[in-house]
Amino acid sequence: MNTVSDISKEFQHITVLLHEAVDALCIRENGVYVDGTFGRGGHSKLILSKLGEEGRLLVFDKDPQAIEAANRLAKSDGRVTVIHDGFSTFQAALSRLNIFRVDGVLLDLGISSPQIDDGMRGFSFRFDAPLDMRMDPTRGQSAAEWLAAADEREICEVITNYGEERFSRQIARLIVQKRAESPIDTTGKLAQIAAQAVRTRERGQDPATRTFQAVRIFINRELEEIEAVLPQVAEYLNEGGRLAVISFHSLEDRIVKQFIRRYSSLPVLPKWAAVRESDLPEPPLKAIGKAVKPSEQEIKNNPRARSALLRVAQRTSGGLPER
Repeated sequence: MNTVSDISKEFQHITVLLHEAVDALCIRENGVYVDGTFGRGGHSKLILSKLGEEGRLLVFDKDPQAIEAANRLAKSDGRVTVIHDGFSTFQAALSRLNIFRVDGVLLDLGISSPQIDDGMRGFSFRFDAPLDMRMDPTRGQSAAEWLAAADEREICEVITNYGEERFSRQIARLIVQKRAESPIDTTGKLAQIAAQAVRTRERGQDPATRTFQAVRIFINRELEEIEAVLPQVAEYLNEGGRLAVISFHSLEDRIVKQFIRRYSSLPVLPKWAAVRESDLPEPPLKAIGKAVKPSEQEIKNNPRARSALLRVAQRTSGGLPER
């Protein structure tokens, strides 16, 4: 395991499905667009290159380092507005800016490469560093603080539900045992516990992978944020506006897929209802094409792209279902 001193401070981020995601938005030259996960701005910069002088781009991110990069971009391009918050605050944030309709929203879910590669952030088991895992380290409870206070049942449920880990009970039990001896306050300590508790490894996967994923998702409320933002986006999209979402694991993709299916389906009527399909109200969304995966060349250039999946939906004139 590497130590923090081994890590270069130049953390690179290769944007996944760059052209596929931005092309899917069908950019209108003078439209208003939202990048819900700025990261290091790969998608945002390409969106800006397609916008005219009257176009506008709003960017969200929790991560202070990402916000620094976003603010630098905003200083050089007046079309950019930066929002230091999670994208689940979409409606409230845009309302404060007197924006009530947008032409497209892009969400690139999960964790960025700089967050993984910066050992001090505590996301990675590859480096022995403080166990933090917060996308915004200035807010909320760190992973170490949560593990110190949570009971065994809660820890087990988190690792089961968010990590789909078969050995969640064993890991949770060992965490509780070990923390009685000394705090589990570094990534190395948590990784060692997972390695000890996980009896069989998946090929090519570190035994700590699923545990780290689970704790990270829980600490940052990642799935709750996705569930919260999608209906807000549907409400704010202009007719013909697009939603493009890139997910990286089945838990994220399941939420997106089910949302698009629900909002693009006709209402289910009882068999006795004498109503023609053509008389039913149009669903508020229309799914655009099939899910898009990275090309073999992109995966070769950036192995972290291998699990990415892009889903796209377009706003219709149909009314929204009750939330």
